[in-house]
Amino acid sequence: MKSILILGAGLSASSLIRYLLKNAASENWHLRIVDQDRDLVLKKIGDSPYATALSFNALVSEERMPEIEKADLVISMLPARFHVEVAKDCLKLKKHLITPSYVSSEMKSLHEEAKKEKLIFLNEIGVDPGIDHMSAMKIIHEVQASNGTISSFKSFCGGLIAPDSDNNPWGYKITWNPKNVVLAGQGGLSSFKRNKEFKYIPYHQLFRRIDKINIEGYGDFEGYPNRDSLSYQSVYGLNEIETIYRGTLRRPTYCEAWDVFVQLGMTDHVLPLTHSENLSPRTFLNAFLAYHPTKTVEEKFKDFLGSHRIHLFGHFEFLGFFDAKPMNGPAGATAAELLELIITEKWRLAPQDKDMLVMHHQFEYTKDQQKYRIESSMVSIGEDPVYTAMSNTVGLPVAIASKMILKGMINEYGVLLPVNKAIYQPILEELEALGIVFNDKHYEIQ
Repeated sequence: MKSILILGAGLSASSLIRYLLKNAASENWHLRIVDQDRDLVLKKIGDSPYATALSFNALVSEERMPEIEKADLVISMLPARFHVEVAKDCLKLKKHLITPSYVSSEMKSLHEEAKKEKLIFLNEIGVDPGIDHMSAMKIIHEVQASNGTISSFKSFCGGLIAPDSDNNPWGYKITWNPKNVVLAGQGGLSSFKRNKEFKYIPYHQLFRRIDKINIEGYGDFEGYPNRDSLSYQSVYGLNEIETIYRGTLRRPTYCEAWDVFVQLGMTDHVLPLTHSENLSPRTFLNAFLAYHPTKTVEEKFKDFLGSHRIHLFGHFEFLGFFDAKPMNGPAGATAAELLELIITEKWRLAPQDKDMLVMHHQFEYTKDQQKYRIESSMVSIGEDPVYTAMSNTVGLPVAIASKMILKGMINEYGVLLPVNKAIYQPILEELEALGIVFNDKHYEIQ
C-alpha cells in the first residue's frame, strides 16, 4: 500500500482529500493527514479506513521527519514559506513532494540534487499557479505546432463570489486567506510588457491601472496586474513576446474602492497603531482622515472621496466603517491587521453561499501573415462553503498529479512546473471530466 502524507488540512485541502479517499481503495493508497486541529481532519475523512488523522506541529522538522520517512509521497499544503524546509527533509529521506505554491529561488536551488536522486518536486500545481500554466501551455504548444508566432499573452484569474451569492456592493467575499487579500500587490513594483515596452506600476497606482474584461454569461470584470509577469516569458518559452501580462480579476468598482484604502494608508502592515485594541471601525477610519474641528467622520470621508468617487460611499457603509462599537482588535495591531478583521467579518461566506473561480486567457498570434486572437475562459462554481471552487481548482490538480507520480506516469525529475505536455495533458483531461472546463473562442483580427 502506498502512503501519502498531507501536511495541512485547511480550506484548499478539502477537495484534495475527497479525491484521494475516493480513489484510495482502487489505487491501494493510505492517507496520513496532519493538522494542528485534528478534529478538522476527522471531519474531512469521516469513517474512511483509508486515512489516519494526525496532530503535531508540521512546521517543526523533528516532528514531521518520522512521518515523511513513512511516506511514498508528501503533499505540502502548508504556508508557502515552509515548503523549502519540507523539501530539504524530503531530499534527506528520498521522498517525492508536491506543493501548489510558487517556486522560490531556494526551492529552485534544490533542482540538481533532487534530479540526481530521481525525485519529483512538483510545484505550482494548484490553480494560480497551476491550472493557469497548464491551460496556457496547451494553447501555446498548439499555436507553435501550427507554425504560428505568439505576439501577445494576457492571463487573468480571480477567486470571487458566484452571481447568486453576490449580495454586497464590492462583488466580493473571502474565499482564501484574508491576509493576502489585504496585502495584495504590496512588496514591490508590478512588472509586465506591453507592445515591446517594459511597464512598472508602484503599489500606490496598482488599483488605478486596470483592464476591462467581459466573459459571456458572467458579465464584466476588471483585472489589475500581478507583481511579476516578466519571469513568465522564460517559463512559457516566450522570450521574444511583445506583450505579456498576468493579472487578478475582480468585479467592477472593487479596484476603485480598494484604492481608497491604499490612498488612505489603511493597508499598511508595518506601523503598530497606538491603542489599536480600543478602536472601533469609526475611530479606525477617522485616524486616517484629515482633522477637522466640527465635521463628522462621514463628512470628512465624503470630502476625501470627492465628487468623482462619492458613488463608492455605500461600499464603506456596508463594511461598517461608521460603527462605533469597538472591534476588540489586538494591542499593537497594524492598520492591515485591523482591516483584515473587518473584511473577514463582513465578507464571510454564508452557509448557503457559493464561490466562483474565474480564469481568462487572451492570445494574439500570426500565422501565414494573418493575425488571430484566442480567448480561453474557465468559470468554476463551488459546491458549498467546504468544497468551494477555490478548493476544487487548487486541490484537484494536486490530487491528479499525486496519482500520476505514484503510478510512475511522470518521468522527469528535479524541481518541476507543470508546463510539459506529458504532465499537463492528462491533468487537464481529467479536470475537464470533473467539470473544470475551458471554453475557447477563435477570431481573425482584421
